[in-house]
Amino acid sequence: MNNGMNESQRAELAQGLSVVLADTYTLYLKTHNFHWNVTGPMFQTLHLLFEGQYNEQWMAVDLIAERIRALGHPAPGSYAQFAALTSIPEADGVPNAREMLAQLAEGQDAVCRSARTLVRTCEEAGDMVSADLLTQRLQVHEKNAWMLRSLLAE
Repeated sequence: MNNGMNESQRAELAQGLSVVLADTYTLYLKTHNFHWNVTGPMFQTLHLLFEGQYNEQWMAVDLIAERIRALGHPAPGSYAQFAALTSIPEADGVPNAREMLAQLAEGQDAVCRSARTLVRTCEEAGDMVSADLLTQRLQVHEKNAWMLRSLLAE
């Protein structure tokens, strides 16, 4: 492979993207879980909000994994691999709706942190494609975090 980045750069980018992938997949799974299990007076609103977010995250995992492959590395794809890479904790039991919102907002922030850290590495390696993908992910996750936190406001 001779795409203007050396193997060390591609490996570092693939590793960072693997973290973003694991965080995104873990957040997808948590969001889907909360979609199924949310209850309370805001059920319909949250059920639909969570559905929109997990559908978008589902589409994103494919884009991230394919970018890892385009860099010449295998994408992680098992629960064990994702668990070892992610910074997003699993939910303990079935939290109430407010706790679901708080956990999902924190999960959105976690993906932002992973993506933002990697953008710097992309810029150093001249990898505009990965930087663009990450910038798009940041836009989505920052907006989602804002929406989730807005529902927690008193």
